[in-house]
Amino acid sequence: MSLKPLVAEPLLDNRPESVAQLFLARVAATPDRVAYRYPVPVDEHAADGAPGAEQWRGMTWGEARERVQDIAAGLMSLGVVPEERVGISCSTRIEWILIDLGIMCAGAAVTAVYPSTNGEETAFILSDSGSRALFVEDAKQLAKVLGVLEQAPELTAVITVDGSKPEPGAEPAGVEVLSLAELEERGVAYLKEHADAVTSTVAALKREQLATLIYTSGTTGRPKGVRLVHDCWAYQAAAQSSLGLTGEDDVQYLWLPLSHVFGKTLTSGHIQQGSVIAVDGRIDKIITNLPVVQPTYMAAAPRIFEKVYNGIAGKARAEGGAKYKIFMWAAGVARAYAETAQKNEITTGSRTVPFPLQLKHAVADKLVYAKIRAAFGGRLRACVSGSAALAPDINFFFSGAGVHILEGYGLSETSAGSTVNPGESYRVGTVGRALPGTEVRIAEDGEILLRGPGVMRGYHNQPEKTAEVLEADGWFHTGDIGELDQDGFLRITDRKKDMFKTSGGKYVAPSEVEGRFKAVCPFVSNILVIGNGRNFCTALITLDEPAIMQWAGTNGQAGKDYAAVCTSAETHQLISGFVDKLNGGLQRWQTIKKFTVLPRDLDVEHGELTPSLKVKRPVVERENAELIEAMYAGAREA
Repeated sequence: MSLKPLVAEPLLDNRPESVAQLFLARVAATPDRVAYRYPVPVDEHAADGAPGAEQWRGMTWGEARERVQDIAAGLMSLGVVPEERVGISCSTRIEWILIDLGIMCAGAAVTAVYPSTNGEETAFILSDSGSRALFVEDAKQLAKVLGVLEQAPELTAVITVDGSKPEPGAEPAGVEVLSLAELEERGVAYLKEHADAVTSTVAALKREQLATLIYTSGTTGRPKGVRLVHDCWAYQAAAQSSLGLTGEDDVQYLWLPLSHVFGKTLTSGHIQQGSVIAVDGRIDKIITNLPVVQPTYMAAAPRIFEKVYNGIAGKARAEGGAKYKIFMWAAGVARAYAETAQKNEITTGSRTVPFPLQLKHAVADKLVYAKIRAAFGGRLRACVSGSAALAPDINFFFSGAGVHILEGYGLSETSAGSTVNPGESYRVGTVGRALPGTEVRIAEDGEILLRGPGVMRGYHNQPEKTAEVLEADGWFHTGDIGELDQDGFLRITDRKKDMFKTSGGKYVAPSEVEGRFKAVCPFVSNILVIGNGRNFCTALITLDEPAIMQWAGTNGQAGKDYAAVCTSAETHQLISGFVDKLNGGLQRWQTIKKFTVLPRDLDVEHGELTPSLKVKRPVVERENAELIEAMYAGAREA
């Protein structure tokens, strides 16, 4: 992996006031370079067309500016003024980025709304933010919003990305519904009368003006609106650029939800670099898109890497015989190679490995690793993983196979990136070192504190909640527990609120146990370790559907559906073996004494996962309270 050298920290002092200004500067510098690629349907009447076929289209920086400027001017024609909020409820697609930039170039602030958010919570977010206008993706999103308009009194316009209109007779009173194309047409007309409206508005933007409200997907109570100013994003752009992870010739594949801070911050860094982003938020298209897009860089949540690993292992197991033995041998070599290289760099400064291990690695590369890299498109230089911990064994596997995963760390309250692993010198098991300009320290109780330009300016309309986490001198209390090593690498040990104490007085960090289980069990999708105030630990486990169904087909359960396979005695016995393997490496009080395999996986639609695929523990525990109690019924002190 060849990465550019780090840029000196003073570069950050020269950042612009806003990403809107950065965008216009980028357009002026490279108007004809491709900025975005995105999928479009192929005309089925074309020579190579077929129903459902797609092709990827490019958009230059200059073309992007035309649309962004028209969107900004269109909002101005609706009476939107600087720092007023404009919502976006849409999946990740090229229009999300253009609308986001259009809102910022109009001087307004974006209210990010996950498209999966239900009507009641959407209404709360629109009302709490005081949003004047809202962009929605399609008829489904439009219907949801029209159903809660009375709870969002300041909303005066709804703009549909796909051109959907209300059903006849359902037109709302006092709220205009228009398509994105119609808004852009109004923008063109507005610019004929006010030619400099957008450029003068962008030039007047100041660092501390509100740019974005991102509402935390709270597991209890109402979500909190995180106030991120223009300088948060301008800082992120400069800080990402200073790492040297990407350059203008890179192609980044962006599928993460843009309503989430992780996805949003990547768009800022992309503008600074002037590279290409291939945009498609459809998760079910990731595997088929990778060979087409051929990215050099990609960010993802750990669950994606876990699913890829489970899929590779499951395929090898299904092939059986020599192929499975070769895969298992190669997986062991990959981990040994990566771990040895990392240990040697820490102790000697060089990522060298003994010659015999190099030979094994070279053979394994031809037999196994090259195929894995090809599945990622064949050009992937680095991935960034964030939003949750990635099991070290899985990371070591990919590292040894030549898919380099750089774990990073950040929160909505810090405009995402606060730390990241530094290119070739990354250390598996850590989330890297602080971005230039960000400070990290560990409080006496082990909590991670952060300070820097990326930290929020508070929670919207909630000064008392702000005071709980943000000190007067700028230090933000993350709620995460961690430790810094002598080289400044940060390791997250658990969420402060997730750590629990058993009735025997022993502390357990559930994420540590959960991560270890994901490394030993190739069938797991999610696991939740339970034991607060209990006399032993238990677990709720969900299984990866493709992996377990493939196993079921060759183990006497062919014909059963997913739920029946998950709850069968045979599957329980299979998973029990992996739990025993896990327990063999744990302290007695950490071990899983009982577990239950749930009949379906956790998902966003049922409110059990956040859009960034993190488990909402209180929700899952509440929904499965009876199953949990059954595991403890009649239990004696362990």
